Amino acid sequence: MLKKQKPSVYLERATRELVKLPGLGSRSASRIAFHLLNLPSSEVEELIRTISDLKNNIVRCSVCGGISDSDVCPLCTDSSRNSDMICVVEDARDIFAIEGASVFNGVYHVLGGLISPLDGIGPDEINVKGLIERCRNSKPQEIIFALNSTIEGEATTLYVSDILETLGVRVTRIAQGLPVGSDLEFVDGATIARSIEGRVRI
Repeated sequence: MLKKQKPSVYLERATRELVKLPGLGSRSASRIAFHLLNLPSSEVEELIRTISDLKNNIVRCSVCGGISDSDVCPLCTDSSRNSDMICVVEDARDIFAIEGASVFNGVYHVLGGLISPLDGIGPDEINVKGLIERCRNSKPQEIIFALNSTIEGEATTLYVSDILETLGVRVTRIAQGLPVGSDLEFVDGATIARSIEGRVRI
């Protein structure tokens, strides 16, 4: 049997690292590695700097938990936003999905995960306390849950909404027009818009 020869240790290592990225299989990773190999050195160096800046300079907003270039994100400092309405999402990516629908003018709160006892994730492992504290301090008129339509999303919504209702806050959830098990980041803007406009009280 012929022994398979590897063209380059460096190319193989680059492909192995690229395949760790979401949505990339080995063939796609290999194509990207070859593409990078053929780029001018200046473009590769700029890409490296950009990735480094992304990792080193982006922080979590101290108010909502979203991503920001500074301690407080632009959405939280924008006086034109309706701070009486807080939309609760699982991840910062969900904020971009909702903002893309151009239907919500309130502010956000990122939980940073969902309650999942099987995975050892309880309320203390996600940003529930931060949300409760915000409600006590700023007394918003409405909390809108926009969590993914999964068992974990449902459990988190029910758990946190029960706590918030004891604080006298109106709690709603987006309409169930989203496919079960779907992630907000992959849902089109029109569907998200209808879900927010058709939100119902929990």
